[in-house]
Amino acid sequence: MSGGRGIFRRLLASLVLVWALGFVVFAIALPGPAGDERTDGVVVLTGGTGRIQRALDVLDKGWARKLLVAGVDKEVRPKEFAREYGVSAKAMACCVTLGYQSVDTQSNATEAKDWIARNTMASVRLVTTDWHMRRARADLAAEVPASVRIVTDAVPSQPSLRILFLEYNKLIARTIWQMLHRWKLLH
Repeated sequence: MSGGRGIFRRLLASLVLVWALGFVVFAIALPGPAGDERTDGVVVLTGGTGRIQRALDVLDKGWARKLLVAGVDKEVRPKEFAREYGVSAKAMACCVTLGYQSVDTQSNATEAKDWIARNTMASVRLVTTDWHMRRARADLAAEVPASVRIVTDAVPSQPSLRILFLEYNKLIARTIWQMLHRWKLLH
């Protein structure tokens, strides 16, 4: 019995060590902004300071031709959005789509997938906050065909330890769920 307990303790200690080292890497190596690389579209996930402005800057600079703002509150009307962010009526009409279907990161990815397909895009720039980027990208990559190139464009922030801790564990949970789903252990 004591041999089994010793193996269990070593295994548990190893898992805790791997988790802790992973957290340190996650916290200190946050993704950064993308450069001037061009994509067919840009998808911005609502919820964080600077995200929408960054996506609008990408559109203004011509680095993408269309923009999806995923996860917009159903109360927000296009004219209100345009006024709030200084978007011209012409840009709103041709290039900006407000997405009202998503409420979380996973549904953001589904909403983005549908928009990417409707607009026959081969590449997309994903804009979200640095601490959120890894999970957002994983969710989007799981939804879109592998042929769609995803450029990550993280908005720098000053996340709290609490935010990093929660997001790291959400990323681990999402990764495990996706692996189980891929291996057909979940339906």
